[in-house]
Amino acid sequence: MDVNTFEKELSKIGIILNSYQLEQFEKYYHLLVEWNQKMNLTALTKKEDVYEKHFYDSILAAMSMDFHDQNICDIGAGAGFPSIPLKIVFPELKITIVDSLKKRIIFLDELIKTLELKNVKAIGMRAEEWVLDHREYYDVVMARAVARLNILNELCVPLLKINGVLIVLKGRNALEEIKEATSGNNELGITLADYQKYHLISDNDVRYIIKYDKIKKTKNKYPRNFSKIKNNPL
Repeated sequence: MDVNTFEKELSKIGIILNSYQLEQFEKYYHLLVEWNQKMNLTALTKKEDVYEKHFYDSILAAMSMDFHDQNICDIGAGAGFPSIPLKIVFPELKITIVDSLKKRIIFLDELIKTLELKNVKAIGMRAEEWVLDHREYYDVVMARAVARLNILNELCVPLLKINGVLIVLKGRNALEEIKEATSGNNELGITLADYQKYHLISDNDVRYIIKYDKIKKTKNKYPRNFSKIKNNPL
């Protein structure tokens, strides 16, 4: 996906980028490739791949809800996906990125500075640690390619306010994971609101946007220690 196609495809879902936003994406791409030589941020370095499979794919989360002025936590964002592309498109968003790998945080801090992003912070901490002081604090929690839903949901949901929204971006096994995670929904206080299937343009690969609504308070015993979550998912 070249830059022109990137613009064109986003316009189809009502997102029109201005010249400053396009410049931010260009800077993002070059910084990502530069830092990828120092640390493993992405397996994709071709410009067309980064624009489609990272930038475009992240922004498509906007098909699931109206992103305006929410307080968002992005769990395990790695190189900033999906929250940084969404922040470029919707500058009024408040973003907290939580990732356990400190060297990624160094990259994200440099990215935030380079792109001159306001109300964005990157935290080098595990989600189950961050929630201790931020339980039921966020309007939206997001994650992309972090863990299977029956593990991921327990890490994310305690951070959500009641009536908040969990958005997870997944690949071709999404429906299997949704079914697998169903038994934990009531325990965590969420309900599956919607999922949308779409295809990437270049290779027709399948993607899903999964949306959960938080309908009641999450019990204080969640999230458990990560080893317990992993060994005995809800």
